[in-house]
Amino acid sequence: MNDVPDLGPMPQRVTVSAEQAGRLVADQFPQWAALPVTAVENGGWDNRIFHLGDNMVLRLPNAQEYALAVEKEHRWLPELAPALPLPIPVPLAKGSPGATYPFAWSVYGWIDGTPATFGSVVDPIRFAEGKANFVAALQSIDASQGPQPGRHNWFRGTTLRTYEAQALGALDELRGHLDVAPAHELWTQALEAQWDGTDVWFHGDLAQGNLLLEDGQLAAVIDFGTCGVGDPACDLAIAWTLLSADRSPIASWRLVSAVGPASVTTRATGGYPARVWPG
Repeated sequence: MNDVPDLGPMPQRVTVSAEQAGRLVADQFPQWAALPVTAVENGGWDNRIFHLGDNMVLRLPNAQEYALAVEKEHRWLPELAPALPLPIPVPLAKGSPGATYPFAWSVYGWIDGTPATFGSVVDPIRFAEGKANFVAALQSIDASQGPQPGRHNWFRGTTLRTYEAQALGALDELRGHLDVAPAHELWTQALEAQWDGTDVWFHGDLAQGNLLLEDGQLAAVIDFGTCGVGDPACDLAIAWTLLSADRSPIASWRLVSAVGPASVTTRATGGYPARVWPG
């Protein structure tokens, strides 16, 4: 299909050290030069994350493709934040290439919280309701001028066929290890489900590491690098990962029924959990 985006090759990542990040800060933001720079444990896939003192964080993309999101984040996160029921990152400053680092980068305020896990979610139904309220609020924000799917978010929000080669390749690898026929059927149903074409805001990567808990409850949502406007089905994949139907069917249904119409639910059920994001 001619209108299916080409994901292109996998990103070529660069390494970024704490010493290098510290030089960037000292050169471009001398008011913060005396603050220690230390790597954040499990600091992400698309960006290297460093503590800057106790209350700030540095976010440095580790490939050219991921750096495309920097401008978008600085443009839109300050507008999205006031309309959302939970804290999200809001950039404090934008850095430029330097100290042998080739991309734009960001300084954010640090948001406290523990990444969500199966064991740390105290009440799955309450968690699902908090998540549903957040996604519903995000979708209610005017999307008319928002960023359309593109390389900046690996075409999240566009046709599910963008990821067909990946999905079918993964199923081929699993053949012989499990019965892939039901997954093929589900994938076909997902491709046939129709989106009504109304653009809405989506986060794009509501994975466990981007959902922060406080006392076991959802307290903040981070990492908007793959956000955009378009088909919101990708934001419901978490209902079959962290909120698996086997573990908490009521919580999963509470989320999808509150946020997604049947066609969105079908695409999320059959499509997005079945593939691996390149981002």
